[in-house]
Amino acid sequence: MNMNEKELEKVLKALANRRRVAILKYLKQVGRASVGDIAEHIKLSFKATSRHLSVLFVVNIIEKEQISSNIFYFIPKANHPMVSRLLSLII
Repeated sequence: MNMNEKELEKVLKALANRRRVAILKYLKQVGRASVGDIAEHIKLSFKATSRHLSVLFVVNIIEKEQISSNIFYFIPKANHPMVSRLLSLII
């Protein structure tokens, strides 16, 4: 399964941000976390953290699950092989 150039460009752009890399490192460490927990850990506002999470979600780097009124984000085990390889290089 190959990722086309446009998809790869979107993934690389999403990963080319220190805040999003910090989010991914945190999610790798804890498994899954709420927006509030992530924001607190990376010392960023809830709103800004939500925007970064949205960027990562849109390009399928992370997934989310709603439990009650909370949304939890996590890095899926079944990522595209290229995304998995990129993540292994940076986090």
